[in-house]
Amino acid sequence: MTPVTIIPGSGPVILGQPHSGTFVPDDIFARLNSLGKELRDTDWHVPQLYEGLLPGATIVRANFSRYVIDANRDPEGTSLYPGLNVTELVPTSTFDDEPIWHANPTKADIAQRIGSFHRVYHAALEAEIARVKAAHGFAVLYDCHSIRSEIPYLFDNQLPDLNIGDNSGRSCAPAITSAVAAICAQSCLYSHVVNGRFKGGWTTRHYGRPETGVHAIQMELVQRCYLESEMPPFSYSTSRAAPLRDLLGTILKAVEDTANSSLKTET
Repeated sequence: MTPVTIIPGSGPVILGQPHSGTFVPDDIFARLNSLGKELRDTDWHVPQLYEGLLPGATIVRANFSRYVIDANRDPEGTSLYPGLNVTELVPTSTFDDEPIWHANPTKADIAQRIGSFHRVYHAALEAEIARVKAAHGFAVLYDCHSIRSEIPYLFDNQLPDLNIGDNSGRSCAPAITSAVAAICAQSCLYSHVVNGRFKGGWTTRHYGRPETGVHAIQMELVQRCYLESEMPPFSYSTSRAAPLRDLLGTILKAVEDTANSSLKTET
């Protein structure tokens, strides 16, 4: 198993997909309990959902499960949302706060997984950001995520369908966030929020440095919009996904067009 899939593109947009992988090495899988082996907190079918929506986009995809290690968490273990319930760099429980291991991973286990998986994913992402920036003068990282619509341990009530995060305006040019939000606001099918419960994970915050020409924005989608059910087996629904794919395609084209028009002017 290759930890990361890289599909280089010619355009300025990079699609990060850190949580759609389901690979777990045999020795690690054996240590998961029956609930953990369901991998239920995967960003199910995100690659299929985004496939072909933006010709020329680069894709950097983690193939390993977030239960092995979460590629969207600070390797130092710093919480993304101090004071709120969150999952760790190597999760010890589900999003519902249910244990997933027979015995929790040790510090040595975590260190090994940082080197074998987390660091490999981010080395690939950094290389593609550098390549795209060299070609265009800037790069836009669009981080693709999805989540169940109701998780009381993590947030109250039901999430909006489309959750846009730019680290409260710090990780990308305002014109990019505004373009995405404007398209979402025009939809009669889906609700949205900007910098709500999810303001962007470690990837968005770490790489999003507009002053250096690297912009990052996160989209957290609610899985009810494109899955048959938010329970196992988490099957993809072509009919539910169709209108969402249309909207996402429009969003990605707007991200690219806005970047090409406004960021090239700045650089």
